[in-house]
Amino acid sequence: MPFFYPNKINDFWRVMGLIFMDDRDALWDKEAGRFDLDAIKALLECKHIALWDTAMAVRRLKDNASDKFLEIVEPIDLPRLLDAHPSIAQLITTGEKATSVVAHQAGIEVPAIGAPVECHIGSHHIRLWRMPSTSRAYPLALEKKAAAYRMVFESPSATSVKV
Repeated sequence: MPFFYPNKINDFWRVMGLIFMDDRDALWDKEAGRFDLDAIKALLECKHIALWDTAMAVRRLKDNASDKFLEIVEPIDLPRLLDAHPSIAQLITTGEKATSVVAHQAGIEVPAIGAPVECHIGSHHIRLWRMPSTSRAYPLALEKKAAAYRMVFESPSATSVKV
């Protein structure tokens, strides 16, 4: 799947299925053995959720998907992104690497998982949420990951972008 979180063992789309459709497999195409990109895009559009990487250019230092061995060569220009999309009120990050990129641009410390912080990025007031990783390597049950993410979507300013 040429999109975010295509790996079938990553739980991101299962978390979204639990939150919005009360079904962990709602975005899984059983016959094709992969996530359903059309259903995913429809959900994201309906819920006004955008996804973006925190890095525009990276270098993998080892031949694996671990962020631990990921060098960010060019980080996202968040002020520019937010200027182009001024209705964004919240940013959601997964993992310490992504959160550190956003925190650096906001001039704040990396926040704790699940505890939103108010900050400014450029001229924009933003609520930043650091969420638990949806990787199966992160030792938290799927239902608990979904409960953490649900807090974001039930918060007062729920127009969000996940980076």
